[in-house]
Amino acid sequence: MKKIFIALLIVLVIIQFFQIDKTNPPIDKSKDFLKINNTPPEIASVIKASCYDCHSHETKYPWYSSIQPAAWFLKSHIDEGREEFNFSTYGEYNAKRKDHKLEEVIELIERNEMPLSSYTIIHKEASLSEANKKILIEYFKKVRGNSNFNENENEE
Repeated sequence: MKKIFIALLIVLVIIQFFQIDKTNPPIDKSKDFLKINNTPPEIASVIKASCYDCHSHETKYPWYSSIQPAAWFLKSHIDEGREEFNFSTYGEYNAKRKDHKLEEVIELIERNEMPLSSYTIIHKEASLSEANKKILIEYFKKVRGNSNFNENENEE
């Protein structure tokens, strides 16, 4: 048992040398969802607090992002989040993709699947109250309604 503990400890020390890349990609504010949609500040602050760490190029890496294997788990969530929907590159999406992604965001908020509970356990400020959920859902529906969806545009 003692040998297993020592071996595990050695492995935990060694993996600390394999850090994640915490460099955020460059930000072009002209492509950012909040800028493009001229999002009111009170709604923008909720979106930034609840969504931007995983779904933008404005990730603020917490202290535990330097501890393996937690950092690897965190980085995979950020990469996946950015791939699914990235507020920082929203302006690059075609109209059909914008509409589809906003539809998904609305559904995920309605089903209490976003933000992830594994995130809000540590980041209480990211939790959405029922009032904030309603505000975000209404806002994202409004943005969808104002979009110029064009059937002829290419998908994603």
